[in-house]
Amino acid sequence: MTDDPIPARTRRRWTPRRVRALLRSSGPTSILFRRRIAVITGAVVIGVVAVLFAKASDEMGLVFERFVRRWPWAPLVTTPLGFMALVWITRRWAPLARGSGIPQVMAARNDPAGAARGLIAVRTVLAKALLTMGAVLCGASVGREGPTVQLAAAVMNLSHRLTRVTLRSTVVIAGGAAGVAAAFNTPLAGVLFAIEELAARYEQRMTLMVLSSIVIAGMVAQSLAGDYVYFGVIGAHMPIASALVVVPIAGVGGGLAGGLFARAMLALADGRHRVTRWSKARPVVFAGLCGLVVAALGVATGLTWGTGYGAARAMITGADAPLWFGPAKFLATLATAVAGLPGGIFAPSLAVGAGFGNLLHALFPGDSVQAVVILGMVAYFTGVVRAPLTAVIILSETTASRGLMLPMFAAAFLADGASRAVCREKLYHGLSRTFVASKPERSASSVERQPAETLGR
Repeated sequence: MTDDPIPARTRRRWTPRRVRALLRSSGPTSILFRRRIAVITGAVVIGVVAVLFAKASDEMGLVFERFVRRWPWAPLVTTPLGFMALVWITRRWAPLARGSGIPQVMAARNDPAGAARGLIAVRTVLAKALLTMGAVLCGASVGREGPTVQLAAAVMNLSHRLTRVTLRSTVVIAGGAAGVAAAFNTPLAGVLFAIEELAARYEQRMTLMVLSSIVIAGMVAQSLAGDYVYFGVIGAHMPIASALVVVPIAGVGGGLAGGLFARAMLALADGRHRVTRWSKARPVVFAGLCGLVVAALGVATGLTWGTGYGAARAMITGADAPLWFGPAKFLATLATAVAGLPGGIFAPSLAVGAGFGNLLHALFPGDSVQAVVILGMVAYFTGVVRAPLTAVIILSETTASRGLMLPMFAAAFLADGASRAVCREKLYHGLSRTFVASKPERSASSVERQPAETLGR
């Protein structure tokens, strides 16, 4: 028996060899440590990039507004020409930057290594950012939230390359969802968006690393942009008796309208119809025609340009708005989305939903205008993207209307069912099939020659 108070097994645990082994497995040079640094650094940079991109996009919108005030008829020429130029540049130099950005991230999760060289490469997302700002400068009905998702995934890709760590699907999902959180200043909505849209299925395990990146990006964006509420503190609520009447009409009507938008977009992504075959054979000319539609609506109404944030916020706060705003914004957003230029549909869809809610309030003038408009936004947005939980949380966080959450949930789930009846394929899932993450080096000519992906119905 020995008098040594430290057992031999404990002494062996801290031998130099064991210390070196511990450093190799979890020290500063270990893969585990570098992966954590890559995710944390990426999340911080995502918050910064999201704020800078938002400010740059907003500035482009202000430049266009000043241009329209000085030359109100000029967009009838400049907007179609801008659409044509943007589509030509996109197809010639950055074909993977077209559209929203969310379908690219969904495609990237299936092949992160291939996507790192194409869908979420630095060159692709830089083109995405510049072309999206160009679209805003042309007056296109685009949002910055979808492109922010692709930018965020690319930031995660870059941080992993710099730390020499393999990019994984969960990190791509985390980066994209962190982009949503930073763009809207809604961390909880980012978590739900990761589960509902970006993740392959609801059962997919979401790790602490994924959730941490979303929260960190949201906190960084909030610290830079300020503790603000996206649409302002509305605090809307609705009595149960009124909700029992308004919610079914809002849910079914908004879901049908949103499903119609999604069906139209997917139909134009499918090359089996005569119109779509013509549009794919002459993409630049088709973009010019779409730009002419957007310009005509903008000149005629003065309200359908850009994201529609100002009009949506005015309607949420109870300001009088024309009943035709919702249908006009619907057409402007659809024409922009199918034109093929980079840009998202999140913010414009919320604006269309506000217009739909404004129409609903004409049917229920005795109810709170704020509550009815928000229900319209939830229903229409759900109908477009088929992510009811995300829609509810985004609207509750961006309007501080948590007292309206039960009617919002009811409207969202009704809208999801109504949208499914119109368009069985979820919009972003269908669009993601048009991107092939494993073949990032396709030229513009090969993109033009390749037949469109067949989308499920």
